[in-house]
Amino acid sequence: MSFIEAIPSNRRTFLANAGSTFCSLPAFATFAAGLPVARATEAPAPKSPNDRWRIGCIGMRYQGSVITREALPFGDVVAICDVDRHVREQARASFGSAAELFEDYRDLLAKAKVDVVLIGTPDHWHARMLIDAVRAGKDVYCEKPLTLTVAEGQPILKAVRETGRVVQVGTWQRSDARFRLACEMIRAGRLGAIQKVTVLMGKNPVGGPFAPGPVPKHFNWDLWQGQTPDRPYLAERSHYTFRWWLDYSGGEMTDTGAHHLDIAQWALGVQHTGPVEIRGEATWPAGDAVGAGLSYNVPESYRVVCRYASGVELTILDRPEGEHTRNGLMFEGELGRLFVNRGVLAGKPVEELEAKPLPREAFSLYADNLSRPERMGKLDAIKNHMGNFYDCTLSRAVPVSDVMSQHRSVSLCHLGNIACRLGRPLKWNPESEQFEGDAEANALLARPQRVGFEVV
Repeated sequence: MSFIEAIPSNRRTFLANAGSTFCSLPAFATFAAGLPVARATEAPAPKSPNDRWRIGCIGMRYQGSVITREALPFGDVVAICDVDRHVREQARASFGSAAELFEDYRDLLAKAKVDVVLIGTPDHWHARMLIDAVRAGKDVYCEKPLTLTVAEGQPILKAVRETGRVVQVGTWQRSDARFRLACEMIRAGRLGAIQKVTVLMGKNPVGGPFAPGPVPKHFNWDLWQGQTPDRPYLAERSHYTFRWWLDYSGGEMTDTGAHHLDIAQWALGVQHTGPVEIRGEATWPAGDAVGAGLSYNVPESYRVVCRYASGVELTILDRPEGEHTRNGLMFEGELGRLFVNRGVLAGKPVEELEAKPLPREAFSLYADNLSRPERMGKLDAIKNHMGNFYDCTLSRAVPVSDVMSQHRSVSLCHLGNIACRLGRPLKWNPESEQFEGDAEANALLARPQRVGFEVV
């Protein structure tokens, strides 16, 4: 039986047909008429020249360039860092012809006059760079996932607490109108008591073995690897596909999961805690599943079931090939169901909104930062997210994707991968952030780090 077949047929039908019943754009605009609107969808006029950021950018491949572009209404790029000389030179041509260029981010933090740092590097660098940036007195927008391991979370929280810097994590689905409305309806009781949540994410690819090659002269491979073990250079490790190596990331569980599992916990009101039980199963690629080999080593397929103290069960599934299902989240409560993803908001609570709108005072998750109903693409949500960060750097308020909730969300992702590795039920204590009576599982909460690159 496939993982999707384990879902009762009426639920599979709901997921498969969600696109045919989703809330259309005009209808959504009607339903969302009472939503608070963030001024961040348009660049606010700076109060003075000093209100414009001096921006330092670290990691300038695809996502780093995306967040830099969305930061330009609020500031000017004055420093650019990337371990690839070709990438940093192209970034300067695109974003700031006068920007200083750096190969090592530590030099940027020490020498460049910047107010805000944008971190768009691969996952294994996020924690160390964020900590160093806030200790250097900078506010930070850091791409998701926040950490590479559960153990990296507490040093981040400590550094942000001690420095008082503003940190926004790039889980921009919190700034998307569909996801926000879904969470608000659930928190307002429109589904009654929640019983189950199903999160469909995506299969991890299979690839390799790949042939090692010479390190390009324009690329600092040693610095790119950072805290991770010294491995032979493969182009397939170092670009977008770093996601499929456990040395640097966690596959779909930490990639899509950092978004979807964050939304699941936000909707359930458990964004500052975690599950108490978790069990996983996975099919692993042949060969070494730890990292030293020359092939992708994340699970080919996976299924994780989490139980919270309230009794709510959350199931995380890949999306089997050939199944007509949509990546997204389905919430099931005593009064109905609700499905949401980046293009769909569907279910009984949505159908009832026109006759029974959600009053403005019912919106309790965050003070503002919703995309306008007529602007609902991914980039619009990132604009909102960046705008919320800008507002918070001025007001010193806590951003919508704060480090505490994001530590808890990405911890759930890491727990899912650990459960898949071990293939047996685990008891988790969200207060101590330890597995109960399981030394083998606890050993997987952290990883060895190369000297000089440790997260402290």
